Amino acid sequence: MEALWSILKNTGDSNLSKHTITLIPGDGTGPELANAARRCVDALDVDIAWEIADAGECAVEKYKTPLPDVTLDSVRKNTVALKGPVTTPIGTGFRSVNVELRKRLDLYACLRPCKSYKGVRSRYQDIDLVIVRENTEDLYAGIEFANGTKEVKELIALLERIGNKKIRDGSAISIKPISGAGSARIVKYAFDYAIKNNRKKVTAVHKANIMKYTDGLFLEVAREVAKSYEGRIKFEDRIVDNMCMQLIQKPEDYDVLVLPNLYGDIISDLAAGLVGGLGVAPGANIGDGVAVFEPTHGSAPKYKGLDKVNPTALILSAALMLNHLGEYGPAKKLENACAAVIEEGKFVTYDMKRDKNDPTAVGTGRMADAIIEKIRKAK
Repeated sequence: MEALWSILKNTGDSNLSKHTITLIPGDGTGPELANAARRCVDALDVDIAWEIADAGECAVEKYKTPLPDVTLDSVRKNTVALKGPVTTPIGTGFRSVNVELRKRLDLYACLRPCKSYKGVRSRYQDIDLVIVRENTEDLYAGIEFANGTKEVKELIALLERIGNKKIRDGSAISIKPISGAGSARIVKYAFDYAIKNNRKKVTAVHKANIMKYTDGLFLEVAREVAKSYEGRIKFEDRIVDNMCMQLIQKPEDYDVLVLPNLYGDIISDLAAGLVGGLGVAPGANIGDGVAVFEPTHGSAPKYKGLDKVNPTALILSAALMLNHLGEYGPAKKLENACAAVIEEGKFVTYDMKRDKNDPTAVGTGRMADAIIEKIRKAK
């Protein structure tokens, strides 16, 4: 691990580089994955300097918090970060380091492309979906009241009085805020993304037939925003439960999906399942003037230091990052190299083999090496 950290800390001179990127290695398998992704990006010869920052369990001993201000300041300054998966330590006050990071930086748009790659085991082929999830509101805003507390009893009494509905004794309460402003900016982001990336249609996903005031507001705003894009991008809406069925039956009918926070979390995992799982699912969390790119999977601490886990999701997240930076050619070259290694199936990790016990499976580092070889041959 000392050698790995030595490599990660070799950041170059940020004052002379075109792009300075905050690299957050993370916890568990995060440093191995971050090193693999960084080496692949470096092989593209893009003018990048890396600034290493800590978050998660690895930050607690040094900073007494899993999300130190110095890390937030680095991301704000550089405006772009590539982040490995992190672990939220028990008893630190944060429900989730990832959620807190998005909250503190107002990373309101969660972008999760789900695309089929030849060689990945899946029941489906030719999937090409983009999930745009609102990141700051809905039930994930964290407004909760535990059952049996004085606060929840007072709240239940108030709700029964003003809502004229009986709430069962012993209930816990969660509050679901959805605002017009929050809905407008995420729907606008989805449409702007669709135009920039030559997509054809945006589908708003909701449960407005039941939650008429929260999801109803989201749908109302989505329809209003869509009017500004008439003639350029098609628009439709789907009820979330029907959307789940539609994605299983005919995913080819859909393109960009925009959803409130909770539905976006669920549907993005469903869509990842269509393309082979979280191991090939990149992600980004984007705000106004700042963006953090990361895989959708967790830190897998039981595999820490074993050089075993699949680096694809973080490498594809790095390709998204390069697109965000306007480095379109290198981004495509990185994606193509990754896709070629996966399709060949020779230098891939155990989870991408037809038999997970296949002795020819390689480790994290060797798969990255194979991708780097493809990049160099493409020059």
